[in-house]
Amino acid sequence: MGQRVVIRRLVRGETGPTGGPAFIDALGICTAWGDGAMTLAPADSAPVEIALADIVSGKPVPPKPSHLMRVSAREAELRGLALVPDVETVAFGEWVLRSSPDTGTRLLKRANSCLAMGRPGTDTIDRAVEHVVGFYAERDRAPMAQVERGSETEVAFGDAGWVPLGRGDASFQAAPVAKLHRLLNQVVGPTPVRVTASASRVVADHDHATGSAVLDRDWLCLHGLAVDPDHRRQGLATAVLGELVEWGAERGARTAWLHVETDNAPALALYERLGFSEHHAVRYLVPAP
Repeated sequence: MGQRVVIRRLVRGETGPTGGPAFIDALGICTAWGDGAMTLAPADSAPVEIALADIVSGKPVPPKPSHLMRVSAREAELRGLALVPDVETVAFGEWVLRSSPDTGTRLLKRANSCLAMGRPGTDTIDRAVEHVVGFYAERDRAPMAQVERGSETEVAFGDAGWVPLGRGDASFQAAPVAKLHRLLNQVVGPTPVRVTASASRVVADHDHATGSAVLDRDWLCLHGLAVDPDHRRQGLATAVLGELVEWGAERGARTAWLHVETDNAPALALYERLGFSEHHAVRYLVPAP
C-alpha cells in the first residue's frame, strides 16, 4: 500500500502472441488492496481496479526520479520573475539585481532583492556587496539579498556584516501537476469559486478566499493563497487551489510551485498533504544596522 509497483495481469478473453493467455503490465501507486481487488493509480491516468485473481506477478519499483532534482535553486527562483513582469532585472555575473516599480502597494521581497545564487560579477564578496548596495542606493531602495538558506553565500554575506531580515524565510515547495490535480479532484467539494483568466495568468476567488497563478512555460507558479481567518478549515483553500491547478493542467503545466514561509505550520501541513515537497529554502539578508 502506498508504494509504486509494476503489476503483470491476465487479460481475460484475449490470446497472447504465442497462442497462450494474454498479459499486460501496469505501473502505478497501489492505493487499495482487499475484497478480491487492488487499486492502481498510474501517474498520468485515472486509477484502475484490478482483480487479485488476474495478477500474475508484481513487485515494488523505485520512485520515478524527479526532474526537479536537476534544477538548481537559482533556476527555480528565476521562475518567480513571471509573477512580476514589469520588474527591472540587471545581471551581475550569475546574480540578478531586481527592482520593481513603486505602485503604492506592498513591495514583494523577491522582486526587490538581489538573487544572490551562483557566482557574482566580481572576484570578492566585499566588492559584490558594494555593488549590490550601490544598485539599490541609485533607486532609493534599501539593499536586500535573497540567498539559499544554509549556503556558502549566506555565510559570506554574514562575514561581510549582513544579517537575516528576520521575516520572510521561505520554503520553495513543488509538486507534479498531474498528481496534484488528481488529489485535488478527490478532496475538493462543491464550493463555488470565481475564475478570471488571461493567456498566462489566473485569479480564483471566493467571498472569503483568494489565490492566483502564473504559467511560465510548463511551470505553474501559485501565489497569494489566502483565507479569511474566520473561515479557515472549511475547504476554501483547496477549492481555490483546485481551480488554479485545473487551469494550469489544461494549458500543459507539469510542475506546480510556490513559496510558503517556514514558520507557517498550517500551510506547510496542507501542502504536504497535497504532495508538495521542499526543493530548497531561501532567506533574505540586509546590512546590519
